[in-house]
Amino acid sequence: MTDYRTESRQVDFYMVHLFVAPMLHEAGSWPLAGSYAWQQLDATDPRKLAAVLDGGRRDALRNDTISAALTQAAQGISASSDWSGLSRSIRRRSGVYIPREVA
Repeated sequence: MTDYRTESRQVDFYMVHLFVAPMLHEAGSWPLAGSYAWQQLDATDPRKLAAVLDGGRRDALRNDTISAALTQAAQGISASSDWSGLSRSIRRRSGVYIPREVA
């Protein structure tokens, strides 16, 4: 059995979409998963499963978007300063460092 906790958290929305699209197309339309209309559907109604699949697809889109935004932010932070220069400066300090302030 695979331990999914240690695998990559990268999500590919498009692959999820390709997987669920045929099933969603077959179901036609469906209520929002968890809504009262969804609760009233019989457990064997394909629209009930379609609503859950659509919710999973939305969650994959959300995770994919968040991952892309975090990657872009990390790249921006990385490019914003001379981090190796800052590291050298910190390593050259003695045990105590108190920045001087002009009164």
